[in-house]
Amino acid sequence: MTRTGRWWVRGAAGLVALGVVGAALVAWWVPSDAQLAARVSAEFEQRTGIGLTVGRLHWSLFPVARVVLEDVATMQDAPIRARRLEATPRLRSLLARELRVDSVFADGVALPRESVRAFRGKADASASQAPSGRWTMAAVPVAQVRFTELTWIDRRDIPLVYDGRIDFDPQWRPRSAELSRRGVTPPARLRLEREGDADRWRTLTDVAGGTVNGSTELAVQKDDTLLLTAQLEARNLDIEQLVQTFDRRAPVAGKANGRTEVRATGATVAELWRHATTRTRFSVQPATLTRFDLAKAIRTAGTSRGGRTPLDELTGTLDTENTDDGMRFSYTGLKARSGVLTASGSARIYHRAIDGELAVDLVDGVVGVPLKVGGTLDDPTLSLTGGALTGAAIGTAVLPGVGTAIGARIGQQVERLFGGDAKKTPPKGPRAP
Repeated sequence: MTRTGRWWVRGAAGLVALGVVGAALVAWWVPSDAQLAARVSAEFEQRTGIGLTVGRLHWSLFPVARVVLEDVATMQDAPIRARRLEATPRLRSLLARELRVDSVFADGVALPRESVRAFRGKADASASQAPSGRWTMAAVPVAQVRFTELTWIDRRDIPLVYDGRIDFDPQWRPRSAELSRRGVTPPARLRLEREGDADRWRTLTDVAGGTVNGSTELAVQKDDTLLLTAQLEARNLDIEQLVQTFDRRAPVAGKANGRTEVRATGATVAELWRHATTRTRFSVQPATLTRFDLAKAIRTAGTSRGGRTPLDELTGTLDTENTDDGMRFSYTGLKARSGVLTASGSARIYHRAIDGELAVDLVDGVVGVPLKVGGTLDDPTLSLTGGALTGAAIGTAVLPGVGTAIGARIGQQVERLFGGDAKKTPPKGPRAP
């Protein structure tokens, strides 16, 4: 064998030996799929106190670094599930022990409300922990998050499916974001577009055949908490379509216009959502009450149920408040007008139960007939208070028809004068056929 041949053989043998040693080092230093899956489960439980199962995990370094988890589920009565989770960290950053992920993709994620609530405080504390050892965090740890078929399951077990994407700037500020309801017609889509480097975003929403556009701002307060505010203008929103977008039924039909102010404070993004409040001054022209007939309710002393009430205009103010157990709605300054009647009042809705008061004026001269609104959004009721109901009975005996309404008004005033029991449940009449 020539010297050149011996050199090639020795070189090849050296490369093989180096490859064997390198493979041994990789096998010792880099975990297998099963080992890495076990690490992920253990780390998750250590940080949150909740167990995690991983059906399958696969990772690769070439041609791009990628970690894929499939059939992931938390160990809860109603598990949080993910069909597929995929992360693509930047290889050069990994070698430099820097946490930098180009993209995270999630598909088929199910989020039951009660199971998500179990992570309150734990997720925030976990996210705030600095990387251990000599690892550092990049200015933009995650450049993009995308998700498809993300299902939020509310307290009534109603599933709402979303697709979305967020592109991040430093300090977890979204550069742009998009959220849409999957499979909804007409399309429902929210977009955020950052204005330069300012903590201000153009907010563009297409929903229910109309738009809700404006501006959203984020500020850091003196105590280091966050303050989120937004000013939004709603135009030509079809109320029934808007409510159907979120799989609900609307008690009012018509197209709404108005202005909404949003305010939220908190130490984290999750707290901002939990403490958010809104105020909307709205107008619906024309409008229809789809659950009851106000004029008929007056003439029957509140014993009539069902029907519809067409209105020329409905205006008022809606305040919403997120609570630990759902959103609370408060309607004030309600004013309704049609060729048959005018009405004013207020109402509160929580867990779909209604508690409200109306004063209805009929065109034929009956002024301020009092009605209590109760029941639920699916089955609202109109009734008279005890004193008003007694007055209505007397009014009917004296003068049928209009006398019913006049007597109800007098009865309410007498009840107030002598301190009627507001907590009494008003008598209910028979259902209308």
